[in-house]
Amino acid sequence: MTCVFCAIIAGESEAHVVLDEPAVMAFLDTRPVFKGHVLLVPREHHATLPDLPAEQRDGFLEAAQRLCAAVVELGAQGSFVAINNTVSQSVPHLHLHVVPRTKGDGLRGFFWPRVKYADGEAEEHAARLRSVL
Repeated sequence: MTCVFCAIIAGESEAHVVLDEPAVMAFLDTRPVFKGHVLLVPREHHATLPDLPAEQRDGFLEAAQRLCAAVVELGAQGSFVAINNTVSQSVPHLHLHVVPRTKGDGLRGFFWPRVKYADGEAEEHAARLRSVL
């Protein structure tokens, strides 16, 4: 099965491209949270952020910074930036969302339920993460 984002990068599928550079491409999301919602992708196919080679990280993040600044320059008060890795990732090609935000835009919590740690649980989770890192 062909990757939708690889097809856009190859010019085989249409997209509203906003950034076209040797290592990255960005285009409007076809199902935006708000108008101006952009997806940033590496040109090379990598499924998730952990798969992105180290030598591509800085360029990818620098492009994300420029996109965040661009949506503000065009009238947003800020932006929401997100990457899903596998779960909730509708296309299995690394993509970073830049969603323009304004105060009172109605976006609250971005669909995430919230939980609380029981006594001692936060310390346990932090220790387990430190051990893996």
